[in-house]
Amino acid sequence: MKVVILAGGLGTRLAEETESRPKPMVEIGGMPIIWHIMKIYSHFGFKDFIVCCGYKGYMIKEFFINYSYHASDLCVNLINNSVEIFDLKSEPWEIKLIDTGLDTQTGGRLKRLSHLLENEESFCMTYGDGLADINIKSLVDSHQKGGRLATVTAVRPPARFGALEFSGDGRVQSFEEKPDGDGGWINGGFFVMSPDCLDIISDDKTQWEGDPLRELCKRGELGVYQHNGFWRPMDTLRDKISLSQLWDSGLAPWKIWQ
Repeated sequence: MKVVILAGGLGTRLAEETESRPKPMVEIGGMPIIWHIMKIYSHFGFKDFIVCCGYKGYMIKEFFINYSYHASDLCVNLINNSVEIFDLKSEPWEIKLIDTGLDTQTGGRLKRLSHLLENEESFCMTYGDGLADINIKSLVDSHQKGGRLATVTAVRPPARFGALEFSGDGRVQSFEEKPDGDGGWINGGFFVMSPDCLDIISDDKTQWEGDPLRELCKRGELGVYQHNGFWRPMDTLRDKISLSQLWDSGLAPWKIWQ
């Protein structure tokens, strides 16, 4: 089963990092966040990727073209301009890197991949900026059992600030640092869908999160997979720092491949 990763947006809310590189190339623990996402899928046996490139997409292409050279020990012979790899380190992935346009919206990027997905029974799709300890195999199983055109992963967002409870006399009764959200569920960005979903996407200006998802709901064709574990987006510099701290502590919940 193919995995589509949306990696073409401008990432304006993380401008401190994305002025010089695309958001999926922002590093957590010395590796781009897109690598972390692919490691999650690969852990469950999903190793055939299609990356939708856009803003500064050449940097994503260069990263994967030179991946083995960067990860391995080398001997560079400047006399004859040759390179010998001593200890090859790579990943068992096949990656198609497709330019889907600079200003194309999320739905439009998917639409542009129609020719690569038309023979698939279903495929996975996610964004290039979210991490989770999600069981991808369970998500796919849920989609197949549900029999609907698409399945969205529902997650509970983390709270941004500490929560206070206090009495009328000015006394704080309890304090909880960054508790879970208000109990509501949101789109966690890990989808499984049929290529037939692409038929309801109009053009490059279509956002997947807009009319297409509403139309699937209207038809009763959008299933849900509830993920109660860890999930974090990397929307802001604060998010990036938080994820980096988790990684550096050795307690990154999404590092399920080890």
